[in-house]
Amino acid sequence: MSDLPLGTLFGILALLIVLSALFSSSETALMSLNRYRLRHLARHGRRSARLASRLLERPDRVLGVILLGNNFVNILAASLATVIALQLYGEGAIGAASLLLTLVILIFAEVAPKTLAALHPERVAFPASWLLTALLKVLYPLVWVVNVVANGLLRLVGVDPRKTEEDHLSQDELRTVVNEAGAMIPRRHQKMLLNILDLEKATVEDIMIPRNEIVGIDVTDDWDEIVAQLSSSQHTRVPVFNESIDDVHGILHLRRVVSDLTERRLNREQLLERLEPPYFIPEGTRLHTQLVNFQRQRRRIGMVVDEYGDILGLVALEDILEEIVGEFTTDPAAHSRYLRPLESGAYLAQGNISVRELNRALDWDLPTDGPKTLNGLILEQLQSIPEPGTSMLIHGFPVTIVQTQENRVKTAEIKPETVRPRKKRKTT
Repeated sequence: MSDLPLGTLFGILALLIVLSALFSSSETALMSLNRYRLRHLARHGRRSARLASRLLERPDRVLGVILLGNNFVNILAASLATVIALQLYGEGAIGAASLLLTLVILIFAEVAPKTLAALHPERVAFPASWLLTALLKVLYPLVWVVNVVANGLLRLVGVDPRKTEEDHLSQDELRTVVNEAGAMIPRRHQKMLLNILDLEKATVEDIMIPRNEIVGIDVTDDWDEIVAQLSSSQHTRVPVFNESIDDVHGILHLRRVVSDLTERRLNREQLLERLEPPYFIPEGTRLHTQLVNFQRQRRRIGMVVDEYGDILGLVALEDILEEIVGEFTTDPAAHSRYLRPLESGAYLAQGNISVRELNRALDWDLPTDGPKTLNGLILEQLQSIPEPGTSMLIHGFPVTIVQTQENRVKTAEIKPETVRPRKKRKTT
């Protein structure tokens, strides 16, 4: 090698530095690839993505061939730099040549190419996967020996190289992915996806209609009253009970009786015959579980019961769907049954409005792990039934009592413009 002209030696040295940069950048690029995007591209026929995915199935092998090539060209470059230094300035220049080569390799073969690969992993990894696949086939015996020794050392410290951790995202990590999707996912769709994730946190008690607000048919009422109630019902399905909602006979779908009702051929016995059996839901059932249960049972409405079998409320499939897509109106705050905007900019809220609906309508962040209604939050704060005109801050939100009824708050005024800014949810 010392017989070669200096120009040739410098050319070979430059080529070795380029090869070192290629090995370094391919290593960083492969390890920086988005594994989910890589699988997506591989499933859609991208040949380079398939090769890269296959290489990453055994990271010990791909790292073995990369490091073998990188160390070989770096050592060869160091030897060549020594030869060049001897020809130019003699033995005294060897130290300076080593220092200079170290800086050149560090900048041009390590930092710069690895930074480029980290910023654009697909542009580097996909072309490199072809070269690395070919090198792995050629150098496989040597790579195998290196891997056997290295993997043996890892097993001594309790690490099995064959057992790679699968890329499973936690719920919080998935929420971060959705939040950071940006323009790739429309904002409304992002919110729906996040709401689906939140179904696991909420239970049927969070969205149920309390038992004292359930609209149903008492079969002991006068028949004319029942007919009038059926004719003016705003619901397609209503529970039918005997005196008390705890003695529910079933669920009536008005479509089954509408023709007989209009022709005045319906009687009490026929009404009872056309009931669907009641469907009971244990308290504490998570919303995502109940959504699946509704689908499996082919039901759209259920009665929430406690551990003693007493009915606590009613939950419909539409209530769960609203947790995902939002209220079936253009302006939830303006059209809510429990929340009415005032000219002053404040809102008049019913005491029985759920905390979740209040958060959704006004974009607040009231806690949902305690009382389920505004009335419950107020009573928890005051530990007594308040008088009209009483004002307070509930978790930093100003509320003024407007009307009370017996042992509960009936209405309250809320002024959102004076509320502290909503805290951003932390994501991990």
